[in-house]
Amino acid sequence: MQNSVNLSMKPFCLLILVFTLSAALSPARSADSGKKNILFIAVDDLAGTLGCYGDPIAKTPHIDRLAASGVRFDRAYNQLPLCNPTRASVMTGLRPDQIKVYDLDRHFRDEVPDVVTLSQRFMQAGWTAARVGKIYHYNVPASIGTDGFDDPPSWQQTVNPKGRDKDEEHLIFNAEPHRKISAALSWLAADGEDEEQTDGMIATAAIELMEDASTGSAQEKPFFLAAGFFRPHTPYVAPKKYFDLYPLEEMRLPYAPSDDREDIPTAAFAHNCPVPHYGLDALTCRKAMQAYYACVSFVDAQVGRLLDALERLGLAEKTIVVFWSDHGYHLGEHNGVWQKRTLFEESAGAPLIIRAPGARGNGQACRRVVEFVDIYPTLVDAAGLEVPDGLAGRSLRPLLEDPLREWDGHAITQILRPADERLENPVMGCSIRTERWRYTEWAVGEAGIELYDHAGDPSEFRNLAIDPDPEARKVIERLRLLLRAKASGKVPVTPFNPPRL
Repeated sequence: MQNSVNLSMKPFCLLILVFTLSAALSPARSADSGKKNILFIAVDDLAGTLGCYGDPIAKTPHIDRLAASGVRFDRAYNQLPLCNPTRASVMTGLRPDQIKVYDLDRHFRDEVPDVVTLSQRFMQAGWTAARVGKIYHYNVPASIGTDGFDDPPSWQQTVNPKGRDKDEEHLIFNAEPHRKISAALSWLAADGEDEEQTDGMIATAAIELMEDASTGSAQEKPFFLAAGFFRPHTPYVAPKKYFDLYPLEEMRLPYAPSDDREDIPTAAFAHNCPVPHYGLDALTCRKAMQAYYACVSFVDAQVGRLLDALERLGLAEKTIVVFWSDHGYHLGEHNGVWQKRTLFEESAGAPLIIRAPGARGNGQACRRVVEFVDIYPTLVDAAGLEVPDGLAGRSLRPLLEDPLREWDGHAITQILRPADERLENPVMGCSIRTERWRYTEWAVGEAGIELYDHAGDPSEFRNLAIDPDPEARKVIERLRLLLRAKASGKVPVTPFNPPRL
């Protein structure tokens, strides 16, 4: 039976937690001693704002430590840069077109009721599965402390902490009062300690579960423990000490040419970001950036607590750790794009780090193109289980052993634009990323196309699909056929007519 625990910020609840969860993750003597545990760490709305990903100002020593002991995937791409679809895709190992989840309101089991999720696969093989915090979609911050848009069959145990960030929402500054704080640039430099915030409580609860599972003999039942942090999703809330790490004078909005948007289709910009920087002044945007980085460092500290617990409990060599964010995030790129829901590199790409004990590639970076639908088969394979048929991705285990090996990889990312004052009808955008190129088309090209050469234009400033030269035309023809082949199969292949300005 599903057992759900909601935690307030009161310390005595954490004492109750040890006894409440003992049945779910207590040691079980079995023949499972050779099986690896899974620590599945998800972060909400995290861009590549990490030291290990080359960010010059990010202070993230703990995630950097994980990257130094695992494989850091520098070109990992989500399937749809919005919370519900991407999380459903990761957990089912299927693409959005297969589960028909494109927005925040549809559950994947409406389309695929009998699908076996990632954690279910481990449960079938004898693992105990527990979730703390956000793995499937939550409305943030409204659903903090609840099960959110969860999938009960995926877990034997769920824990839903609720900290002072939820109780102090009235203190949050909203730079866009016409929007809810869930969608606006909004923030709070909070009083109190890490452990009083929801994400701090998530780390505490996850550590309690690991401590409980580590007692007894070495013949313990393996666990699949999913710890999902809510930050840096808006509102950006973190203890004040993390804001102090990022002096406001050091915050700089990203560069873009003044004409950057002139060769980009209208549909490329999310409907919730119709004007640059939401019309806010530069100082306000820099304060928002400061708050975002503060949340990144706050979450980094909680990840550090989890990693320290693995070491302290003697679980590090028995546990596969995967660290991922549901999608990337914009902080003002392309002359004022914020948050997610684009097919640009900042939104389609996201951090992914996997540390498998004994893997020869540990400590290295992998620059091969991989997808988030690869996470499911990778973890199953790395744990020594048979990879189920019908998954959309493939195991990255060869790259965990040799991150530099040849790998014919490409990634498909898509996003649905609702009809609004800019678009007469809903528009689906689909993008394919190879090691060199990104090709994107909107409404099968009828609402615009884009081509960017990452060999010389990593910031995607020049759309080569506008009046393309012969080389660009050949690339477009090749990539559009590959994109259609990887799509749902319902997209017709039509003659290519390049747009002109």
